[in-house]
Amino acid sequence: MFGATHNRASAYAKVGVETGVSTADPHRLILMLYDGALLAISSASHAMEHNDVAKKGQSISRAIEIIANGLDACLDRDAGGELAMRLSALYEYMTDRLLYANLKNNQAALDEVAELLRGLRESWEAIGEQVRSGDTAQA
Repeated sequence: MFGATHNRASAYAKVGVETGVSTADPHRLILMLYDGALLAISSASHAMEHNDVAKKGQSISRAIEIIANGLDACLDRDAGGELAMRLSALYEYMTDRLLYANLKNNQAALDEVAELLRGLRESWEAIGEQVRSGDTAQA
């Protein structure tokens, strides 16, 4: 009984995410990637606290996938120059820390990556707000 309700809820959530992706501008898509990575890290943290090794591994793998094949892959290294290269190096560092967190069951490494992602997300969101308000000189 509850399984069927959970499956329907998951299906609605998936449709909501897919709809959000299909209607989002490129700036919003990056925010969604940050949110997805943060959610995966939060899930990994919860699983780590409850000794759920399989869930921890799945969640960390999802976070790595989002960072490596989403955020890093989106970087325009030609147009972004040094900034894009530094972000790429930071994303690589984050994936290394997530692997370490998984192998060593290290909560501090998860927290570190989450904090880095939150800072980048806040900065990216602020840039979007400046662009939308027409203040492109500061963006």
